[in-house]
Amino acid sequence: MPPLDPRVKRFLDTLAAGNAKNATQKSVAERRTALSELLKLSGPGIAATIEERTIPAAHAALGVRIVSPAGAADEPLPGLVYFHGGGFVAGSVATHEWIARALAHAGGCRIVSVDYRLAPEQRFPAAIDDALAAVRHIGAHAADFGIEERHLGVCGDSAGGTLAAAVCHAVARQGGPRLALQVLICPILDHSRGSESRRLYADGYLLDQATLQHDLLHYLPPGTDPADPRVSPLCAAELRDLPPTILHTAEFDPVRDEGRRYFERLTHAGVAVSYTCHPGMIHLFYGLGAVIPYARTAFDRLGVEIRAIWR
Repeated sequence: MPPLDPRVKRFLDTLAAGNAKNATQKSVAERRTALSELLKLSGPGIAATIEERTIPAAHAALGVRIVSPAGAADEPLPGLVYFHGGGFVAGSVATHEWIARALAHAGGCRIVSVDYRLAPEQRFPAAIDDALAAVRHIGAHAADFGIEERHLGVCGDSAGGTLAAAVCHAVARQGGPRLALQVLICPILDHSRGSESRRLYADGYLLDQATLQHDLLHYLPPGTDPADPRVSPLCAAELRDLPPTILHTAEFDPVRDEGRRYFERLTHAGVAVSYTCHPGMIHLFYGLGAVIPYARTAFDRLGVEIRAIWR
């Protein structure tokens, strides 16, 4: 196993020296503030055009932020509906805007970032309901969002990866827009059981097991089965008929192994899928470009893969 990247180690040492509260000691408000502060380390801005919009959903209007590459023409481009991370309790289109900008720039596409409802104010299945409503609406009105209908995909990082994968399952089984791609970045795919990476990296690697468990307590109503495929997409019985998939994980990430296992199951099911595990990296490294410059390298590689799908 390669060692931690030296810049990652220095970053983790700095965090540890701060003696921050652990997840079980933080209120939801503190959890949200901590993630927002952390993502201020995303790095220098990436030029893009931003548009705020709302789309209809069952509960109320749903906010979305359309991020287009700098200098993009007015004609339709390929597009990704993006779901931010944050354990279903934190994060927003604002906190994760740098990631959306990086995706738009690297992938040569428009990003529609969705402000889905968060727990504990709105528990499962509110987030997945919002995610599915967004994909169906955007798929039905792709041209209105400047997106080529035949080049529409979904993307999510961390808990947003859970939503992206679950949306693909729902669309494949229940009907909806034909998706050309799903991009999963360090996705959380199985809350129902442990893994070797969850054991090895349970503490001290930014995302810890205590945070994963505490977020889930806020997100799932009592009695919800964590093996429900909408919660743990890796537990889905059937993975055929899913769109081509790009899946990236990090070597020192507790959720690494479930990403690898998902890649193996997709391959077995006949889904076109590519897999990259970034050596020496931790969860959310891709959003910490100011302290982990390798984040830009990862997005460059991801962009090459995304553009290859659009051809």
